[in-house]
Amino acid sequence: MKCSGKIRRTAACFIICFGIAVFTACGLYDKDIGADRSKVYVAVITKSTTSEYWKTTFAGANAAGAEYNLVVTYDGPENEEDYETQNNMIRKAVSDGADAIVFSAVDYNANASAINEAVEDGVKVVVIDSDVNSDLVSCRISTDNYKAGQMVGEAVVSGDEDLFKVGIVNFDQNSENGQQREKGFRDSVEGNDKVSIISAVHVNSTTEEAKQATIKMLEDNPEINIIVTFNEWTSLGVGYAVQELGMAEKVRVVAFDSNVVSVGMLETGEVDALIVQNPYAMGYLGVEYACMLINGEKIKETDIDTTTTLITRENMYIPDNQKVLFPFEQIKN
Repeated sequence: MKCSGKIRRTAACFIICFGIAVFTACGLYDKDIGADRSKVYVAVITKSTTSEYWKTTFAGANAAGAEYNLVVTYDGPENEEDYETQNNMIRKAVSDGADAIVFSAVDYNANASAINEAVEDGVKVVVIDSDVNSDLVSCRISTDNYKAGQMVGEAVVSGDEDLFKVGIVNFDQNSENGQQREKGFRDSVEGNDKVSIISAVHVNSTTEEAKQATIKMLEDNPEINIIVTFNEWTSLGVGYAVQELGMAEKVRVVAFDSNVVSVGMLETGEVDALIVQNPYAMGYLGVEYACMLINGEKIKETDIDTTTTLITRENMYIPDNQKVLFPFEQIKN
């Protein structure tokens, strides 16, 4: 079987989530595959399925599936720590006859054996967003997470505080993208005498855990005047904590990703900057490159960096930044 439709060599910045007429034309197939198996079948398996981030990723995957006449399924565990369920999903996709898997790893090491097994069974694997410890992956498409962490550092030191007393709220230590973001941040501020990292915590990737950890951090360390955090759920948790404590004027927050709530917090002051990724491009390019691999085409670039944008209260109303913040509005229009 081959993918139908002309394969285009798309640049990393190629889609910023819009111009997606095909999104409305064809929905993603249900995860329990019962579709036309005369078509190429690509299984998209991500860390979860419920956030705006992953919904945007699925929109991109769906657009590529419609364009290249593929069967595309999507699946993910209920929470972003459940690597065992992800491994079961990988094995089910293989048993269902997937030609390729587009995958975002919950756990860099614990997902590796299931991915290796899939490749050894003849399935092509493209990683998006969060890496897995496997040399058998054909292609990786994601944010340059280290560079994105450096962007956080640049946003921190751009403030007008005399001293930057920082608290870090990060997610699961076994997730490679979060650790690279934190490393990029730490390296970017190392040696800056104005920056002190007062406290750092790692939480499960849930809003409530991030909120409670932030409240405790601020109560235990009242000198903190900046908090940095590195994904959608922890960003919401930090924002809610600052809101509940009434500390929007005292604590500056540099956060990650966007949805309606975090954009509202950017407007009202609980969040001061968002590092916004391009999940639509990850989903689209992940499926497109999977199709290329199935067709036996040689991929020139095996590590592809998608775009990342720093959004602040001062630049959030610029039209291009509105498109970054509200991708689904662009899709509907």
